Order: sequence, then structure tokens, then C-alpha cells
Amino acid sequence: MPAILARKLGMTQVFAEDGHVERVTVLEAGPCPVTAIRTFDRDGYEAVQLAFGATKEKHLTRAELGHLKKADAPPLRHVREFRDEAGELMIGETVTVEAFEVGQTVKIAGTSKGKGFQGTIKRHNFASGPKSHGSHNVRAPGSIGASATPSRVFKGIRGPGQMGNKRVTQKGLTIVDIRPDDNLLLVRGSVPGPRNGVVEVRTDG
Repeated sequence: MPAILARKLGMTQVFAEDGHVERVTVLEAGPCPVTAIRTFDRDGYEAVQLAFGATKEKHLTRAELGHLKKADAPPLRHVREFRDEAGELMIGETVTVEAFEVGQTVKIAGTSKGKGFQGTIKRHNFASGPKSHGSHNVRAPGSIGASATPSRVFKGIRGPGQMGNKRVTQKGLTIVDIRPDDNLLLVRGSVPGPRNGVVEVRTDG
């Protein structure tokens, strides 16, 4: 079950051999050196830790630099752990796009675009109120109270608030093309997050 860190470059389209158009997201995936291996005996769980995103030494703390040097890795900004993905990997090895195959199904996790404080119509697809005959309830959410019993508003009710800027996992995405020379992964469909956002790519299933 391969996994890798990637940077979302944007969306484009490519033509398949039979002429039909594939809408794809282009990901710059890896190379990701293995910086740590978590074992059940020592850590209580099994995982592999990958690093990604070249940066300058001055942008990292001494602790982060020391951790990367143990694995003979260059200064890298992002470090993530992938549960149950260790397999035969060892510290110091590098994961590249060649760990994946064309036609493979993957799931991609990232931080969605933040849209700020939004109302119920945009955030939860509520319907708007009447817009004529003196109505003052055009985009208001309406009554949220119950009655004398229970005399309170239940927790978890859908209302206005922060929209986006949270972890989202998109499942069932298919790899359309792999370009190892450029470290590119072309995935059918859209991927969470803005351009240049870092995402986690895992096999789905």
C-alpha cells in the first residue's frame, strides 16, 4: 500500500489514446525520503514517516534539522506519518511516483480552501425565503428553537460559521498518467486544497 506526499500544481486536461479527454489534477509527488519507522513494539503502532518540500535550513528548527540528518535527508519542510504503510521500507530510502501504477485507485487528503464565515445558504445549501410582499426573511436561517420542552437548542444544529479550511479526504480517484522524470502524478478529478497546497496520497482499498 504505497503512500506519498505531493504538491498540487493545478488542473488541466489530457487526451487519451482513444481520443477522449481526461480532466486531471497535476500533483508533484515526491521524492520523499523515509525519515522514521514506527514499530508496534517501540511506539505502540506501525507507521512510516515521509518528508517533502525542499526548503532552507534557516526555516527549520535545530530539532527538525537534527531529525532529518539522522536519515541523511536534506532540509524538508513537511513531515507526515502514514499508518500501516511501512511494508519493506527502511530509514534513508526514498519513495517516488514509481511506487504507483496507472489505473490505480487512490485517496487524497488535504486542507480545503478556507471561505471564511458563511451563512446557512452557502454553507449548508439552505433554501432562501420569499423575496417579495415585504418579506424580511430572505437569507435568514429561520427558527431553531424547539418549544418549552426541551427549552434549548440541540447541539450540532446546522447554522452559520467557519466554512472550509479543514481536512478533507477525496476517495476513489484514478491515476491517469505517471511521469517519473518530472515526479508528476496525474489524477482524474479534483483534489482538496488550493494550488501549491500539500496533500497526502494513499492507495484506496
